[in-house]
Amino acid sequence: MTSPPETPRRALVVGTGLIGGSVGLALRARGWEVHGYDADEARTKAALERGALSGAGDDRDAALAFVATPASAVPGIARALLCDPERRPDLVVTDVSGVKAAVVGAIDHPRFVGGHPMAGSEQLGLDGADPDLFVGALWVLTPTPGTDLDAFSRVRGAVSSLGADVVALSPSDHDRLVAVVSHVPHLVAATLMNAAAEGAAHDAVLLRLAAGGFRDMTRVAAGHPGIWPDVCASNAEAITASLDTVIEELRAMRDRVGAGDRQEIFDVLERASRARRLLPARGARPERLAEVRVPVPDREGVLAELTSVAGDLGINIYDIEIAHSPEGPRGVLLLVVDAEDAAKLREGVGARGFHATAQAIS
Repeated sequence: MTSPPETPRRALVVGTGLIGGSVGLALRARGWEVHGYDADEARTKAALERGALSGAGDDRDAALAFVATPASAVPGIARALLCDPERRPDLVVTDVSGVKAAVVGAIDHPRFVGGHPMAGSEQLGLDGADPDLFVGALWVLTPTPGTDLDAFSRVRGAVSSLGADVVALSPSDHDRLVAVVSHVPHLVAATLMNAAAEGAAHDAVLLRLAAGGFRDMTRVAAGHPGIWPDVCASNAEAITASLDTVIEELRAMRDRVGAGDRQEIFDVLERASRARRLLPARGARPERLAEVRVPVPDREGVLAELTSVAGDLGINIYDIEIAHSPEGPRGVLLLVVDAEDAAKLREGVGARGFHATAQAIS
């Protein structure tokens, strides 16, 4: 006797551009039923025709909702979804916006888990959507002290199933760090591209001389500009601080060049070359995993604290579970990580006052 087919998991995608379309394609490729819609009805129709959606419109039976809109629209949409009495009471909502502190703070709900997939494409909108966009990419989740563990686990499991490496950071740490590696590089690339375009108005051959280095540096400037006003407004403090650092470094380089300081120029470029070679590559799931077991009190904030420790150490969590104790307000948090990172994670949580054990998973 054959087993009945598994009931498809149901997701809702709000916003069917590059990321929302890619989420829909990726979920459907893994057996999910995905409904969704966009503020632009034509984009909703296109997403349905492309196969990013199995149905156009709302789905009040969805267990998980991805809000893939500009950051300023996320809080209103997320709160409306979470407070709708006609939806599943266990609905979990996440987003994909590039800023987290303002968004997460404005929603402040245990079943909202802030998220940011660090993936993109030179193609704009739904035309660039790809079911494999997240394979090997980093997907940051930003739990808070009030985040529900089951909600976090559900989002982590879903995005991990899309091939992403999941890292947990606090919303403020996310914004501070992403300003350096994402927001400022985009603004610098756009500034350099505009400077070259202005120069080309006087020397038509200039842009014809643009070779690989210039094209690599300015590639992200081709991205859709629509999200960036929200990003800059929401993360202004971290972005301006990072821009100040870049400006100071550029002034120092200008002085070295102006003074003809060959050795200093060489030293700076050598340090940059060495750092660039050490950038981690997209990686596959490790062959050897370990389970780190952390006894914890059943109290608000422990999930955010321990997942943020892993994030601060650059450790990906491949699975997470909590075993509640029937004998009191305690439990055991189970974190599955690369076996090579298990000792480092034990030390990290130990520094926070937790006693952890680790065991290899065969």
